[in-house]
Amino acid sequence: MPRGDRVVRPFALHVAEEVLDDLRDRLARTRWPEAETVAAPGGAPDWSQGPPLSYVAQLVEVWSRYDWRRLEAELNAHGQGLTEIDGLDIHFLHVRSPRADARPLVITHGWPSAVVEPLAVMDALAHPPEPGLPAFHVVAPSLPGFGFGGKPVTTGWDVDRTADAWVELMDRLGYGRFFAAGGDWGGRVTAALGHRHPDRVAGLHSFTPYVPEPAEPTAYGPLTAQEQRWLAARGEFFRRGRGYSVEQATRPQTVGYVLSDSPVAQLTWLLDKFWAWTDHDGDPREAISEDRMLDLATFYWLSATAGSSARFYWENEPPDNSGTVAVPSAVTIFPADIEKVPRPWVESRFTDLRSYRVAVRGGHFPMLEVPDSYADELRAGLGTLPG
Repeated sequence: MPRGDRVVRPFALHVAEEVLDDLRDRLARTRWPEAETVAAPGGAPDWSQGPPLSYVAQLVEVWSRYDWRRLEAELNAHGQGLTEIDGLDIHFLHVRSPRADARPLVITHGWPSAVVEPLAVMDALAHPPEPGLPAFHVVAPSLPGFGFGGKPVTTGWDVDRTADAWVELMDRLGYGRFFAAGGDWGGRVTAALGHRHPDRVAGLHSFTPYVPEPAEPTAYGPLTAQEQRWLAARGEFFRRGRGYSVEQATRPQTVGYVLSDSPVAQLTWLLDKFWAWTDHDGDPREAISEDRMLDLATFYWLSATAGSSARFYWENEPPDNSGTVAVPSAVTIFPADIEKVPRPWVESRFTDLRSYRVAVRGGHFPMLEVPDSYADELRAGLGTLPG
């Protein structure tokens, strides 16, 4: 992979006030659709047709008073940088631990997420609350076309190319050998790192261990009753929950026009998944705080990455789950996630599986939903592995 000039540039994010004024103005001028035609018992919002009008209107009213500078300062305090790799500026966060025994770790986010997600756990991993817990130097890159890095202007930035770029990024930051973690697209990049660069990856953790689906569910061994329920829910997700994926994998440019012109469209495109993919009893704010949901929506809006992030689906259609991962691996299944995979399936691809755990709570965004639990899972899965 061409390396560019190898220079790592510090990056301080500052969005002009007039850009924030434009967001507030667009919110005030929202052209609202009619309400959904379904109703839940007791008058609770019914999400079966998508985010309910009353819920979205309330959240937009909060958004109109939202403090972007809070998140901006938080990002700037966590080692933001840019470096050009293979012709594309890669944006990342980087927190070094003060511990002499800390080991490097790259955490990759997915969709509809951003470096806002690993931001929630970086400090805990770099500065563990007890001296006996493992510590990490944490690097959190933005996927190509996500965040405040470059947007690809040609095709080819797929999972494998991204994994190769992460190896170069870690090398530039002084990390010859490192651990890797992530979920969703970040899980795919993490698996590709383990498959393509076993000499550089000391071990990995995934909460979405994508694997080739066997011809028969029990082809790799018997399944527990819980695993059978997981596969039934997974089948329902594939039947009814993948419209977003089909659209982004086939017509990302169309999505880009819609979401780049309307902040409420951008918000609800994400909000639909915050509701469907997290661990709550009816209100996604029980799983992800209102501030963090608005952080992510604003991050996408201000970086104008709706189209370029959707294009990552197009680049990777169909997703490739092949490629044996032979490095030491750890997996955590979060109970409200959307594609929970049985252990025998995982072992068919991740051939040196050292840990397979099922968390008590959490869904598809565990770093935001249950940050303490997620940090504990990384420490348990990676902490005992040699560096």
